[in-house]
Amino acid sequence: MTHVHPTERIADARALVAKLSTEEKARLVIGRDTYTTVPFDEIGLPSAWMADGPHGLRKTAGSGALGMGGALPSTCFPTSVMLASTWNPELVRRVGAAIGREARARDVQVLLGPGVNVKRSPLGGRNFEYYSEDPYLAGELAVAFIDGVQGEGVGTSLKHFAANSQELDRMITDSQVDERTLRETYLPAFEAAVTRARPWTVMCAYNLLNGTYCSEHRELLTTILRDEWGFEGLVVSDWGAVDDRVAGLRAGLDLEMPGSGPYHAELVVDAVGESELDESALDEAAVSVAAMALAGAANSEPEPFDEDAHHHLARAAAIEGSVLLKNEGGLLPLGDGAKRVAVIGRFAMRPRIQGAGSSRVNPTRTDNAWDELRALDDGAREFVFAEGYGPNTTVDGAMIEAAARVAAEADVALLFVGIPAGVEAEGQDREGLGLPEAHDALAKAVLAAQPNTVVVLTCGAAVYSPWMEGARAILLTSLAGQGGGQAVARIALGLDSPSGRLAETFPRRAEDTGAFHDFPGRDGILRFGEGVFVGYRWLDAHGIEPLFAFGHGLGYSEFTYSDIRIEQPVEGSAEVTVRVTVTNTGKRAAAEVVQLYVHDAVSTAARPPQELKGFEKLSLAPGEAREVAFQLGERSFATWDTRTHGWRIEGGEFELRVGASSRDIRLRANVWLAGTGGRPALTQLTPIRLFLDLPGGAEAIAPLVARAFGANINAENARQTLLGMFGDTPVGKLSLFSQGTVTHAEIGSLIAALQP
Repeated sequence: MTHVHPTERIADARALVAKLSTEEKARLVIGRDTYTTVPFDEIGLPSAWMADGPHGLRKTAGSGALGMGGALPSTCFPTSVMLASTWNPELVRRVGAAIGREARARDVQVLLGPGVNVKRSPLGGRNFEYYSEDPYLAGELAVAFIDGVQGEGVGTSLKHFAANSQELDRMITDSQVDERTLRETYLPAFEAAVTRARPWTVMCAYNLLNGTYCSEHRELLTTILRDEWGFEGLVVSDWGAVDDRVAGLRAGLDLEMPGSGPYHAELVVDAVGESELDESALDEAAVSVAAMALAGAANSEPEPFDEDAHHHLARAAAIEGSVLLKNEGGLLPLGDGAKRVAVIGRFAMRPRIQGAGSSRVNPTRTDNAWDELRALDDGAREFVFAEGYGPNTTVDGAMIEAAARVAAEADVALLFVGIPAGVEAEGQDREGLGLPEAHDALAKAVLAAQPNTVVVLTCGAAVYSPWMEGARAILLTSLAGQGGGQAVARIALGLDSPSGRLAETFPRRAEDTGAFHDFPGRDGILRFGEGVFVGYRWLDAHGIEPLFAFGHGLGYSEFTYSDIRIEQPVEGSAEVTVRVTVTNTGKRAAAEVVQLYVHDAVSTAARPPQELKGFEKLSLAPGEAREVAFQLGERSFATWDTRTHGWRIEGGEFELRVGASSRDIRLRANVWLAGTGGRPALTQLTPIRLFLDLPGGAEAIAPLVARAFGANINAENARQTLLGMFGDTPVGKLSLFSQGTVTHAEIGSLIAALQP
């Protein structure tokens, strides 16, 4: 079925907006209530309903209430952290499509997701709602999710734009990010989603960016988003993010949510009347809102969704996103010798399936591992249960002692521990990487009593406890959604092989991360002091060994990599194809995630040692081999040049690395690239050394420098001489050092002659 995109309704929207008064247009660009826009039935303009939904629809019973305590039942899919761990864009697209169908069935026009903010620190309280610490991976998955949702005729809202990296004081904190870091780390996922998937809306973040609220940031909302990336949709505020509605309209903020009543509308009308706001800006915002509402109405064909099919999809995503972090001695899957299995931990019976906050879904049903293990095993084993801890984080010595005794009497133990509800939540950041004391104490006791223990770890972000070093097997189930219980059971019993890979690094200490000294921000300032060195990039650059590396994950088979080949049809071009053969050398069918990293062998810019620029997930039968081809382009090799304010490839050798994780590189090959990108404009402040690489530059500048410094400099020895003491001297200083012998006019002529 073909669905209408808001851009196809712009002409109709413009005609309707022309019928509205200034007062009516001011009302239109501010929400009617918490989740809906203002309708004008008399001219045929409907209302649009927006609802939360990064991992499942959260539609409230009424549009005027936040509904944080409950919502209409919907499928709770794995949260974004686990969807990212699948490294499977096609699966993410299918999940998006399912959520889109549920939104349409509930008469919702716009789903408020996905969130693509880069996970700068593992302590970010909302990390479970975001995909990755890597902007390339986050962008690829966001494109897939948006395609899935919007393929069902429901719009998406790409969020939170931009540099939204902490929950503490999120509405007043100024994210201070340098230009290169912003362009290379915090904008690429948004750019990929906007340019390739065309989301209906983009949601601006609460925070300030370099001194200006994102809701009032014209460079962000207009210059970059619309002028550079070609965005034609609607920019909506995060709920309560508007500080100055008039300034927001000038910057390109179309819709304020939630509704603020007549207060802001009156300010907008007054600003137009007093010529403080050009009415054309109000008109364009009103047209964007109207086009979204018209498209939503055109696509509203409510159909019941298949709850069973969606539950099965949620389960499949949980299976594919589960990451087997350790499996010493092949504890998983459970072998024939595991006749008596201890299942320990409250989470086994009462699982934590999602995070807290605006993304919280009211699930249609919830599997639990305790029931599913016994049902799927069909009596082949004896399962015994011990709770181990209660609903809070208080240590209960008697419960722990009983659990350890049950574990010791079994052949193997499945220990369920992790982060309890309320610790990972919107509006607050975590204080450290550790688990609650009750979970730590239980883990230590059970591991001591039963060496054959598989730890099933529930958490929405990286965690660390010392006992993890000695645990023989750890299965990370993240926040697995309503099908996670059976997913764990199927993996444990060997009915499915885990194929998840970490989309974020698990460090041993928060101090090992680049953001440690600048997270969280204080006194309203959040410095992004680590620059582009986020996640694995920081650990790689500083030689720090992670607990578990970015991209890491095990399965129930083995894979070999061979025969790497580089194809570069045009010598020096960045259009490069990398081919590699992957073979399943194990005894059972399984999936492998093949990852491609780019290393700039010689760079004058401070670059991470390697960056992910390609990946593909392969499902292979035993003995099966398949070729993987990665297509690279200019952006795969480029950095952001702050002098030209554009992307640039510094010519030279690049090493292409293919492997199973950022720390498990199997194959390497080199390719030479010519430089690309424009040269910066020459000014009086341009260092002398930069003239030497220009055609005719050495010959032109040598006599001026000779006069200024009284040195024996000519075109032949200019480079050797000038790159020493005088190389960083601004060319304009030649007049000063020569006491006017070299005139400003001569320097101006030099600059004009060599200007790019």
